Amino acid sequence: MAIKIEKKIVKYSVVKDEEKATAAPAEESTAAKVVQMHEKLERPEVLIGSTYKIKTPLTEHALYVTVNDVVLNPGTDDELRRPFEVFINSKNMDHFQWIVALTRIISAVFRKGGDVTFLVEELRSVFDPRGGYFKKGGKYMPSLVAEIGDVIERHMRMIGLLKDDTLDEHQKKLINEKRAEFESMLHKAEDSESGSFPSGAQLCGKCNTKAMIKMDNCMTCLNCGDSKCG
Repeated sequence: MAIKIEKKIVKYSVVKDEEKATAAPAEESTAAKVVQMHEKLERPEVLIGSTYKIKTPLTEHALYVTVNDVVLNPGTDDELRRPFEVFINSKNMDHFQWIVALTRIISAVFRKGGDVTFLVEELRSVFDPRGGYFKKGGKYMPSLVAEIGDVIERHMRMIGLLKDDTLDEHQKKLINEKRAEFESMLHKAEDSESGSFPSGAQLCGKCNTKAMIKMDNCMTCLNCGDSKCG
């Protein structure tokens, strides 16, 4: 392609092959950019994911929640695994419309990029006017939508998008002491509907587990260590 030179040439130099070879890697490194999650990212042919089973007393059939992830910048130091889409399947067709709408909205938020962890709290704050239910282990679920949010939270923790909230050594020691003291008062450990916690335990407002007992005139949770006395 011919290029018309409008200005007078004052000087020039010839680029040698060695200089081209040294300049090429620098240009390539500049051109190489870290890929972030955004809505224009095309869906790969193959995605990795996990499927979670939800069985609640509100529905006759189980729900299967599949979360597929996309791997960004594979093989580099900036490799990230991020949720890309959600599918929910069930034999029960009663909730078909809102489930399809929910999966499309969640998938759209995932593909938008940015901080998507807010979805967990938004879903878990949905309450069923007919009342919620207790999962195995004593954790309270206010609605079916909230349990879908709980599944997404578990998946985000699994891929490293959310960090686990672990108890420190002092909290673990306090819980063990309170549990041992309470069991010694009863002379034996009692199983209850909440699983491994004593019968008569109340619902903890912090971890939603029926593990709150009264010790030394103070309500203390045997699951997360929350105490009404500070």
